[in-house]
Amino acid sequence: MAKIQDEHVVEIQHHPLAEISRSPGHLLLLKLWQREEDLIGRRVASKEARKDAIGCEIFRLCCSSFLFHGIFFTILFSKSSDRCQKWWIPCVLSLCTCLVAVFLVQIELCRYWKVDGEAEKDRNECRSLGRRIRELRMKGQSFDLNREPQNGRKLKSSSVEIKWKPLELFSRYRLTVCLLCFGGLVVPSCRFIICI
Repeated sequence: MAKIQDEHVVEIQHHPLAEISRSPGHLLLLKLWQREEDLIGRRVASKEARKDAIGCEIFRLCCSSFLFHGIFFTILFSKSSDRCQKWWIPCVLSLCTCLVAVFLVQIELCRYWKVDGEAEKDRNECRSLGRRIRELRMKGQSFDLNREPQNGRKLKSSSVEIKWKPLELFSRYRLTVCLLCFGGLVVPSCRFIICI
């Protein structure tokens, strides 16, 4: 029984985490990396919250545009039919409203994708840091403190992703394209509704 306990104590003493706790340099590095990992995780969470807030703002802008046009068409339908000479006034108003909505949505989309890119960069950095922490925990004192840390950007991914630029741009800004198409349908609809 005493022999088994002695073997267990020897195993614990040679465990990488026990070696790290006895080495001030390795222990300090582990604590610094864990703290940095926590800070990066908080930064990613903050950026994800910003992305959600921007997404809600985009949704509100789109809803406001559709609500305006719904009310606008209701007013056009309820007016008398002797106004066909000035059909261009509601069309210009509708077109301007659509263009303002598209402009505002595009600005918010650019902000959204910028924050998304920053969050993805931070996630990659956090993954790289997590790999280094695991490596340090597994190697213990045999981990080389003088080795240059690898950057998350330099690590190659095992999966290959081929992106076609026009398709990627369309997928990012398809909401803007849909709003432009909606505006393109609304303007002729105004004349049709007015001159029925």
